[in-house]
Amino acid sequence: MPYTNDQIINALKHVDDPDLRKDLVSLNMIEGVKIEGKKISFRLVLTTPACPLKGKMKQDCINAIHQYVDKDAEVEIELTSRVTTRRKDTDNMMKGVKNIIAVASGKGGVGKSTVAANLAIALHKLGASVGLLDADIYGPSVPLMFDLMDAHPEVTEENGVTTIIPVLKYGIKILSIGFFVDPSKALVWRGPMASNYLTQMLTGSDWGELDYLVIDMPPGTGDIHLTLVQQVPVTGVAIVSTPQEVALADARKAVNMFTTDSINVPILGLIENMSYFTPAELPENKYYIFGKEGGKRLAAEENVPLLGQIPLVQSICESGDNGSPVALDDSTIVGLAFRQLAENIAQQVAIRNNTVAPTKIVEVKA
Repeated sequence: MPYTNDQIINALKHVDDPDLRKDLVSLNMIEGVKIEGKKISFRLVLTTPACPLKGKMKQDCINAIHQYVDKDAEVEIELTSRVTTRRKDTDNMMKGVKNIIAVASGKGGVGKSTVAANLAIALHKLGASVGLLDADIYGPSVPLMFDLMDAHPEVTEENGVTTIIPVLKYGIKILSIGFFVDPSKALVWRGPMASNYLTQMLTGSDWGELDYLVIDMPPGTGDIHLTLVQQVPVTGVAIVSTPQEVALADARKAVNMFTTDSINVPILGLIENMSYFTPAELPENKYYIFGKEGGKRLAAEENVPLLGQIPLVQSICESGDNGSPVALDDSTIVGLAFRQLAENIAQQVAIRNNTVAPTKIVEVKA
């Protein structure tokens, strides 16, 4: 007796998305069911191409078909993705950008820009369309890390409106204040001037269609951070810190700033950078130079996920200086760490989009 479409769908109702904790059918993640004799095929539409649990979900579907339909059925599943967003259809700012991820830190020197650059690369390598905005107005480093020191973005003008076109490198759409200023000279700007420049990059750029826009924020808490949340609906913030107590203290301030009632932007989690030192000749060894698992303790204290622990390896510095981010090679220890970080952030974005109200621009009262 041939299988029916209803049998397949009813079987798959027994499979839950581990993160969203709802069944795949009610989440509209099953499409294109086809039945040819004992062969059953369909598409499993993930919430992100960077889903870390896609292997488990695929196997759970196969098991459900075998348990509830026929143990001898041949199951063929095509994995695809449709990145979720909670942006409103009425949002005009960066209309094609599904999710805006701010990478912030309480203080400088914790490797925030390196993390942001490699996160963008890792997300792209996992199949997502990604942009990177260098909003570190006073110390832009993205041009150096992507070997774009001489880059000049295309600028178009139509009906009196000027639009900046981001530069494309390694599959990432990139824009930085460093493209428009002399890199050998210090930027001596008051807060309003810096904020105005960021606003121009946010409102006057054409990012096209993106799954994720990663924004490298300046260190600390100040005008630029307020400008960002007032101009665009930020999906969530990832906080970068080292395990040191002095860095963790400032990371707490960054968490507190974004979670105040007046701003209230979701914290996607904490990234512990320089977690441990691993020498190239002894890859199995770990030396906790800056303390052990301080980021893990802070994440538990603030009740946010620990998104990743990035080791301190010489190749990270060298690859950044050479304009070739280390995440381009995900076969190394560090490349794998950034891949896992990208998977975890994409996972948290999907959970956030399913559980929290739509993003919106923050109205910060004076």
